[in-house]
Amino acid sequence: MNIQFMKFRKIALIISGLLLITSLISLTFKNLELGLDFTGGVLLEIKLENNLKSLEEIRTLLLEKNINDFILNFSGSQNDVIIKIPGQIESANSELLKSVLQESYDYDLRKEEFIGPQIGEELRDQGGLGLLLALVIMTIYIMFRFQYKFAIGAIFALIHDVLIVLGLFSLFSIDFDLTVLAAVLAVIGYSLNDTIVVSDRIRENFRKKRRSEAIPLIDRSLNQMLGRTLITSLTTLLVLFALLIFGGDAIQNFSIALIIGVIAGTYSSIYIVCNTLISLNVIADDLAVRKSERFDDGMP
Repeated sequence: MNIQFMKFRKIALIISGLLLITSLISLTFKNLELGLDFTGGVLLEIKLENNLKSLEEIRTLLLEKNINDFILNFSGSQNDVIIKIPGQIESANSELLKSVLQESYDYDLRKEEFIGPQIGEELRDQGGLGLLLALVIMTIYIMFRFQYKFAIGAIFALIHDVLIVLGLFSLFSIDFDLTVLAAVLAVIGYSLNDTIVVSDRIRENFRKKRRSEAIPLIDRSLNQMLGRTLITSLTTLLVLFALLIFGGDAIQNFSIALIIGVIAGTYSSIYIVCNTLISLNVIADDLAVRKSERFDDGMP
């Protein structure tokens, strides 16, 4: 098999550019739909005696009682319901919510959590700091692991993947909570792993065939890695789709973030990294074996 991946590099660059611009515009003007973990508020998990046909029953009831700002989800079955009310809420309001539900339903209160706005703000700041710290650490690692042209490509790929995940969550107003933040951190690791595997093969081929042109050699390297990349990505996606379908609402957004991230990570390791290498005019001399590497390999 000899797929000419780099033949489509300009089309891929246009697609990436459009996705990134859309993501940045959405993040700038629409922002992320921050979940209860970051905004503060109250969470109730209840188990109803009878199954609900639809969440619209509870939604209509709460709206009639002037309780407007809330999020409803099933939690695994038609009688397990999670109710989230973001923002500041007094304990009296929480009791009002429970009494309104008791008027129409028999239920057991499984869990009640209150997150103050200050705690939510701290979680938001610490989560953002953790995300930035992960990116910085990965960047430092790549700079020492590869020649700087590969490092630049890997950094672009990481930023590309994170922005696309965040941008799509913002664009479609999907709830962004701590589980999604954990998924974004996992996406960084997945994307980096894919990038390192592809970069290692490109570097190895450049050292073996020093007179080859960059584009045919990169295409050859990608074809050599195609089987491994497809198997890894497809098996990972199968698990994630199973979680999305059968895992319930509690991990739905987590699964969505990882699915987007795996697809973006696989794509970026091919087109973002390799496009960057071609733009920076990578040549065999850039990847000549250093003395330290000869010593490590036991070479004289």
